Amino acid sequence: MANTVPYRPRPGEIPTDPGVYRFRDADRRVLYVGKAMNLRARLSNYFAPLHTLHERTRRMVTTAASVEWTVVGNDIEALQLEYTWIKEFDPPFNVKYRDDKSYPYLAVTLADEAPRAIVTRRRGIPGARYFGPYPKVWAVNETLDLLLKLFPIRTCKDSDYKRAMQTGKPCFAGQIGRCFGPCSGRVTIAEHRANVDRFVAFMQNQDRRIITDLTQQMRAAAAVQDYETAARRRDELQAAESFFEKSAVVLRDHVDVDVFGIDHDELAAAVHLFMVRGGRIRGVRSWTVDTELDMSLGDLVDSVVQNAYGGDIRPPAEVVVPALPDDAEALEGWLAALGSRRVRLRAARRGDKAALLETATQNARQTLVLYKTRRSADFTARSRALEDIQEALGMADAPLRIECFDVSHLSGTNVVASMVVFEDGLPRKDEYRRFTIPSTTDDTDSIHQVLTRRLAYLASPGDGANEADAATRAPVGDDGAGTPEPPVDEGEAVVSPRRAKFAYRPNLLVVDGGQPQVAAAERALRESGVGGVYLCGIAKRLEEIWTPDSDFPVILPRNSDALFLFQRIRDEAHRFAITHQRQRRKRDIATVLSEVPGLGPARVKALLKHFGSVARLRGADESAIAEVPGIGPSLASAIRSHLEGSHRSAAD
Repeated sequence: MANTVPYRPRPGEIPTDPGVYRFRDADRRVLYVGKAMNLRARLSNYFAPLHTLHERTRRMVTTAASVEWTVVGNDIEALQLEYTWIKEFDPPFNVKYRDDKSYPYLAVTLADEAPRAIVTRRRGIPGARYFGPYPKVWAVNETLDLLLKLFPIRTCKDSDYKRAMQTGKPCFAGQIGRCFGPCSGRVTIAEHRANVDRFVAFMQNQDRRIITDLTQQMRAAAAVQDYETAARRRDELQAAESFFEKSAVVLRDHVDVDVFGIDHDELAAAVHLFMVRGGRIRGVRSWTVDTELDMSLGDLVDSVVQNAYGGDIRPPAEVVVPALPDDAEALEGWLAALGSRRVRLRAARRGDKAALLETATQNARQTLVLYKTRRSADFTARSRALEDIQEALGMADAPLRIECFDVSHLSGTNVVASMVVFEDGLPRKDEYRRFTIPSTTDDTDSIHQVLTRRLAYLASPGDGANEADAATRAPVGDDGAGTPEPPVDEGEAVVSPRRAKFAYRPNLLVVDGGQPQVAAAERALRESGVGGVYLCGIAKRLEEIWTPDSDFPVILPRNSDALFLFQRIRDEAHRFAITHQRQRRKRDIATVLSEVPGLGPARVKALLKHFGSVARLRGADESAIAEVPGIGPSLASAIRSHLEGSHRSAAD
């Protein structure tokens, strides 16, 4: 492999000014667009020795055939140009946004002679002012119905409006009192325009002082016995109160802020946005992102904020994010220019806004899980994923049954392992298995032990297993709390009643890890004599797929369904192993300490939290035990004596 790419610019060619750069392939297609405060410093990162680059960055620079850059005056101009080029070229290695076009908006067509309010999903109406997006169509329709009682403006179609103006007969909405456009004859075009301006101003600021104003107007009209006006103001007051009651109060009045919650992993990210106006949540938006290159949280925030605003969507005075990007000042300047006012970008750490950020992040976390689950569960996506895995690993058939193994321990103690089963790309939780590993030196030795025990069923179906193995192989439920079924004695053989399921032959064995773990699993497979079973490992840091006797990993496309399926299987095995390990740790320490007088469940829990395992507790002296909250010197002495006595009994 060459040390770097052949199109690397010569030293001194790249300027040190702010600018935007583009990587292109041999067909001049733009692959990636990025910005930099110092072009030379940023681009030098891409032209480092290839073996030092992140795998996804290496794939991008080796796919490209050239790089070009454009110098701009400052950081804000660089950000604006980057935003424009990403929208224009849609580069494959930039962040990919999904679910971005499905949200309804409330739009006001200000360019029309008599502007109207409409509910639409179409962006880019000339001269229109957009509000939202809203999570559901019924939410924006409900909002519009309330606001029309406050600000009666036109809602009819342009064709109905033109016909009514030509004939002098109001449209149907005007006849029933639901449209108060000029065609109704109740207002002039100028008066209607003033009403529209009030509507737009209220939607932008959502000032609660309108309730006070309407109350005063209603009372003033009633005082002079103008009861018709008083009745109209009463209805408008009820509509205003209903509008404000529809939204939950989360911050102080007059606080306008957008809160971005982000949860991400190596392949994708989910964004959940709370739009708070006047201290209340006025809009909610959620979307997913496919990340192509390796991105920090700050870089992801930079891209997400740029994508969220622009066009007709303007930022509020404050934007709360989980982390500030490196060019936060430039991003603030870009937002200020977009919103025609000063915009503050901040990462909340405490207070009400931090709590709201945590809620948004939790929603983003759920969105990411749902997105990955739906993608993995879709029949077409599953079929494509299995076919891609078959092709990538050179398998004779599609891996209709995949078993994945993961090892979990606490500093070398309480070593356990898990086996999860996926058939046709879906989990078979009734066939999950848990293993207890009595002794091990490292993860590779644990993998070898677990695979040896599992493959024994395939190598010699008629042979028995010892009682300990049968217990640890009993099926369990999704919560990991299942209990082993009693073994059946068949002379010298002891087998589980559900052994037949454990004897099903997998097409593919997957281990959590890279080359060392795969080598250990391959050794167990070779020693067992089992043939026709493929093997691979998935390394978490770069999501690389390793196969036996290979010096280079298999790199699946970042957005492929195959990689998503691999990741879901690996994560499920990890979750199941962690659950088993924690349960054993709690059970072990509770069993050892349950006979100590004065030591109840609460104190046992405190000891577990402090020491983590029985082994660490056994190695602690009385003074260290006494430091645990609720454990005094006398109780620490009793615990120490009991542990020493139980240890001597076990040795005898």
